[in-house]
Parts: sequence; C-alpha cells; structure tokens
Amino acid sequence: MLFNSFDFLAFLPIVLVLYWFVVYKHIKWQNVLLLIASYVFYGWWDWRFLSLIGLSTIMDYFVGFRIYESQQKSIKKRWLWVSMLFNLGLLGFFKYYNFFIDSWIDMLSNIGYQSENTWTLQVILPVGISFYTFQTMSYSIDIYREKLRPTKDFIAFAAFVSFFPQLVAGPIERATNLLPQFLNKRNFTYQTFSYGIKLMIWGFFLKLVVADRAAIYVNAVFNNFESHEGLSYIAATILFAFQIYGDFAGYSLIAIGTAKLFGFGLMTNFKRPYFSASVSEFWTRWHISLSTWFRDYLYIPLGGNRVAKPRWLFNLFITFLISGLWHGANWTFVIWGGLNGIYLIAEVLIGSKNRKGILNVFITFVLINFSWIFFRANNVEQAAYMVKTIFTVPGRLYIGSGDDIAASMYAVLAIIILFVVEAKKEYFNTLFSISGNRLEVIRLGGYAAILFMILYFGVFGKSQFIYFQF
Repeated sequence: MLFNSFDFLAFLPIVLVLYWFVVYKHIKWQNVLLLIASYVFYGWWDWRFLSLIGLSTIMDYFVGFRIYESQQKSIKKRWLWVSMLFNLGLLGFFKYYNFFIDSWIDMLSNIGYQSENTWTLQVILPVGISFYTFQTMSYSIDIYREKLRPTKDFIAFAAFVSFFPQLVAGPIERATNLLPQFLNKRNFTYQTFSYGIKLMIWGFFLKLVVADRAAIYVNAVFNNFESHEGLSYIAATILFAFQIYGDFAGYSLIAIGTAKLFGFGLMTNFKRPYFSASVSEFWTRWHISLSTWFRDYLYIPLGGNRVAKPRWLFNLFITFLISGLWHGANWTFVIWGGLNGIYLIAEVLIGSKNRKGILNVFITFVLINFSWIFFRANNVEQAAYMVKTIFTVPGRLYIGSGDDIAASMYAVLAIIILFVVEAKKEYFNTLFSISGNRLEVIRLGGYAAILFMILYFGVFGKSQFIYFQF
C-alpha cells in the first residue's frame, strides 16, 4: 500500500478510529491492532512476502533470548551469527543473487570463457526487505552488546518489526528507541496528533509536488539520454537531487507524522542536507537512520577512527562501498558509494571536514550532484557517457514541450518554496514562523496554501517512492 494512494487514505482513518476509540484502554489490543494493520498494509502489495517478515520476527525474537541467557561469550556470539546470517541470507538471496551471478559470468566472458547463464532465477525483490532485516538484526546486536534486554511480549516485538508507517522505507528504527514505546501506554494529545498531521502535509508536498514534478523532466532526460547533451544532463541531475530528496524526505515525514497519530515517536531521518558545508556533514543530515546504522554496526566495529590513519581511511571507504551496495544490486550504486567514500577520504587528507561558508556549501552540492549521476543512471555505461558528454558536449538545454514545460516550471517553483522554507529553518529559525505562529489564522492559512499547492500542482497516480526499490 502506498502513502500516496486512495487505499491509504481509506485505510488510515479506519485504523485510527479502532485504535483510539475501540481498543484504546488496552495496550495489548492496540498492539494486536497495529500488528494486523501492518500486515494488511504490507500484504496489500504482495501477501506472499508476509512470510519473510514473520520468519525474521520469529528468528530474532528467539535468538534474542538465546543471546541474553547464554553465559559464555562464544555462545552469545554464535547465536548472534545465527541472526546475522539468517537476515543477511534473506537479503542476499532476494536482492543480490542474480547480481552476483551475472557479474561472475560477465567477468568470465571478459577473460575469454563463454558460458550460458542458466543460474539466474526469476526473483521478485520484496518491498522493504533492506529496512526490516536491518531493524531486526540491530535488535540482536544490541542485546549482544548488553544495551537491551529481550522482550517477552511477542506481539509487541512483532508490531515493532512490522510497524507500518516505517516498514517499507524507514526510518530504520532501533529497538532501544521504538520497542519500549510498544510496551508503554500511549496517550492521545491534540498537540501530538496535530503535529503529526502537519508533518504529513509537508511530506505530501515534498513527494507529490517537488519530487513527482521534477521526475517528469528527470525521466525524460535519463530514460532517453542519447537524445540529449551536457546542459540537459546537468539540469536533470540537479532536478534529480531535489526529486530524490523530496521523495525520500517526504516519505520519512509522512511516516513520522503517521506514527505520531498513534502516539509514537520516530527518529528524524533528514535535516536539510543540501545546506551541508562538507560531505561528512551531508552524511550526518541525509538518511540519518541508515548512516548511523552503518556507523554503529559496521564503521565503529571495524575500528572507526581509533586506528592508524591508513586503516581509518579504509574503514571510511569500505563502509560507503557497502552502503552503496545496500542501495541496489547494480554497479552504479557501488560506484556511487565509492565516490562518497573517496570524498570523505579527501576531506580527511586535506583537512576540509569542518569548513563552513556558502562556497563550501556550493562545492559540497556539486560533489553530491556528480555522484547522483551514477545513482540515477540505469547502468555504468550510461553514467560514463553522460559524464563524458557534460565535459565535452555542453550542447543546448532541453526545455520540453507542452505539459513538460509546465511540469518543469511547477517543479522549479516548488523547489524555490522548499529552499525558502529550509533556508529559513537553517539560518533564521528564530524569526517569523507560520507553523508556530501564535495567530491561528496565519497557521491555518499557511497549511491551507500548502494543501492547495498539493491539490493543484501535485502529481497523482500512485507513483512509487524511489526507496521502495531498495
């Protein structure tokens, strides 16, 4: 089920009414309702993959007890490996099996050995598998690290794993933050509920107006790249930067806002990343739940920056290389991750990590945009062709015709509004506020204007969120 669908607009009020008016007196029944609602939400897409969530839930629920109850460190570690191998095995098979098989066959063909590919399978990638496997795996790791005790409430744990607002595209929550909220009573407050609605409205603006309007131009260029030239690639890449931000930050805000409607608090996933003055700062503001997951469960265990500089640089590079692979079974994502790893290594070597100023914000934006070419391109050959053309054949800027021109104008207008709102929060947060204004007419007027733009400029048609493919 998609947030930007009429199915969800019917589904959410029904669950909210049952949650706050029928089962509100009993936490257990609220959790049962959320568990059922979450499975309906996920099963709406393909009910067959509910078994994977169920298996992952059961596995880590029992493994958590085995880790906690074991007296010997070696036995604890053995059970931890059971959790990691199971979850990574699920992820590896469904997401990477064909990728590695095809890569192996291509490598053999490059050295002169020709072989028919009879090993690939028709495997469908389950939506959200990259997110919920990481979430359940962190539960077992935190128990192993003695940061968390396993819960005996299986329903609460299952609801934590499958919590529908953030099930398919995050934020990737930690059990230390989200699980206790399923064990404690949630109270309805007008302030929390209204704040959740406000977050959802802004999230829908980012998705339907910013992202989906920008996508029209981006798709026209990237999906027919042979017909365009350098300036068009630059324009499409810049618009893609705002498309992916609007799409994913929009999803995160809708998820966080929806969770607030039920009395839950999810972690912030984006914090105005394009105002970052360095790539390292960018990764503290972009997809924060994933960045901190890799920091805590991969980078720091590798030694982080507490080792000799060559090993430290290796730790940075390998973390981002794996992060790139997490995003998709394509060499374009590996290169994208590697580029960001190289950026961070360069910052360490030249000492630009803590620089500030508009010029550094601009340089960081350019570097991030260059890496987005590889992220968006369908394959490495396309990305290489586009990069080469940008530097050799600037050509003319593609404008489009008819509705495409209007879509581009709407996208630019939406991006300007986004920029103004975020610049105000970044640099002038203590000045005039619409959402926090004391006058109700100003607050309501501001959100009425956003709703009008969503309804008038928004692209409706059940377009999927970009991160669903990951």
